[in-house]
Amino acid sequence: MSDRPDLPPAAQRALAEAEARRKAAAADKPLPVEYGGRDGPEPVRFGDYEKNGIAVDF
Repeated sequence: MSDRPDLPPAAQRALAEAEARRKAAAADKPLPVEYGGRDGPEPVRFGDYEKNGIAVDF
């Protein structure tokens, strides 16, 4: 199941489930193009708004 035999079976299952979720999320369609928006990465990608290196929590 996992390439880490030192982990308990429950942890291996959790890692496999997380990998499946990441693959499913990557398969989803990308975000729509925002006209007039910022260039670069999505500013709310970490759960708070970031601009010029300053993060603001909502």
